[in-house]
Amino acid sequence: MLAILKKEFNGFLSSLIAYMVIGVFLVAIGMFMWVFPESSVLEYGFADMQTLFAMAPWLFLFLIPAITMRTFAEEKREGTIELLLTKPITDLQLILGKYLAALLLALFALLPTLLYYYSVYELGNPQGNIDSAAVVGSYLGLFFLAGVFAAIGVFASAISDNQIISFVIAVFLCYIIYTGFDLIASMPVWGGYGYFISQLGIAYHYSAISKGLIDSRDVLYFLSVITIMTLATKLVLRSRKW
Repeated sequence: MLAILKKEFNGFLSSLIAYMVIGVFLVAIGMFMWVFPESSVLEYGFADMQTLFAMAPWLFLFLIPAITMRTFAEEKREGTIELLLTKPITDLQLILGKYLAALLLALFALLPTLLYYYSVYELGNPQGNIDSAAVVGSYLGLFFLAGVFAAIGVFASAISDNQIISFVIAVFLCYIIYTGFDLIASMPVWGGYGYFISQLGIAYHYSAISKGLIDSRDVLYFLSVITIMTLATKLVLRSRKW
């Protein structure tokens, strides 16, 4: 599994797409945080990073599928998937190797944003006037969010040999699980079940964990979705034997 992880991560870094994804993410977040007056920290007047944590999920919704779309689709298109499947590794090890490589790249893109935290910390009046607990919780929420999106992206890549189709499927599924349940819950036909339906979506748990209160129920939710998507990917790979 570690060999697959290293191979995939090196493959990402040797391709232009990794640098494009990281560059687009950092430039977009930087523009929203420091340039656009509607969301700029300098115009807002409060020392917080809410702009970053509000916009990052929407950027991840497109950027992580762009990272994962090649994981299995490219192997199928080039005919190397059969070679991989004959190696002395299990399907789960193969999936986890590719999944962790994509997640690691997403985290790699997040690291430079710590400079934004340092900048806001220094600009606070008084210095350090920022809710660091909420920032840590929000970063943890983004980590789990990236984990879920990466798992969905790997699944989407496994069901198609076309990278564009894999990308579209992944974006659609990520959107549905992130905010789709909130939209469904807002319909006036559910009565008292609307709140329960909203809890099925990522946005509810991401919002809760971003407040700095790490609830085991939120962590369990993210881990459960990642597990379900990983097992679904394994099922897709096993279907070749049917």
